[in-house]
Amino acid sequence: MIREIIHDTIILKIKSKDATADDVQTAKDLAETLEHHRDGCVGMAANMIGVPKRIIAFYDGKNIVTMFNPEIIAQNQPYDTEEGCLSLLGGPRPVKRFGSIKVRYQDKFMNLHEKRYSGFTAQIIQHEIDHCNGVLI
Repeated sequence: MIREIIHDTIILKIKSKDATADDVQTAKDLAETLEHHRDGCVGMAANMIGVPKRIIAFYDGKNIVTMFNPEIIAQNQPYDTEEGCLSLLGGPRPVKRFGSIKVRYQDKFMNLHEKRYSGFTAQIIQHEIDHCNGVLI
């Protein structure tokens, strides 16, 4: 189900709780909402649709990847950039990111994974994990 995007920064700054297997429908809704906004959005966190759970969805090339309880466990190649956000009004804002990251996360079956990402995909993941942590750009 396509969900409404939350713009209230008070709600968006609340740190998300860990996701469980009971949150699979939220992950599906998140992916559908991301697909609906694909012209102007490359990633979303569940709190952006009003669910304060640690779930993110993002485009990795042409496919949507969903992660439960993602955390960055390694990062290198820092750089400064600017990012916009579907849930925040106004233009791009300055932010520090890392060109390469390693993420530990769970899939919808709660199986644990670790994967390295680089470039723009790494940047998207960092932005969405920030959302899970209540950090806004």
